Amino acid sequence: MIIKIDFNSDEAIYMQITNQIIMGIAKRQICDGDQLPSIRNMADEIGINMHTVNKAYTVLRQAGYVIDNSSKQIENELILAKRERYKIEAIEEIRRELSVTLAKAGCMHISKEEIHELVDEIYNKHLSDVQN
Repeated sequence: MIIKIDFNSDEAIYMQITNQIIMGIAKRQICDGDQLPSIRNMADEIGINMHTVNKAYTVLRQAGYVIDNSSKQIENELILAKRERYKIEAIEEIRRELSVTLAKAGCMHISKEEIHELVDEIYNKHLSDVQN
């Protein structure tokens, strides 16, 4: 798994990791049943502190994207979870985030049509091959 960190970004490193894994899941580059690298291996590969990777994995675990696989004696590795049970919570989270994003767009006089174009562009770029 290749995670690219922008050390000059304002976005926290753990969020960059989290978001890249989520994008990998959405694009089906990472599938249910795949194992993510151990915390130690991921930290070594990227050249960052293990606590940063642990924080990213914790966020993914709490959001239902991954489950802890420690019961299989594979230390610090995670395996992707089925996410159907988290769909309702995900919709509500997206609704909250979109509300703020759309409020920002309104403040900048971005039209409904422009927002729809952006959504279509982003969907086609990242999610068009994802099936329900």
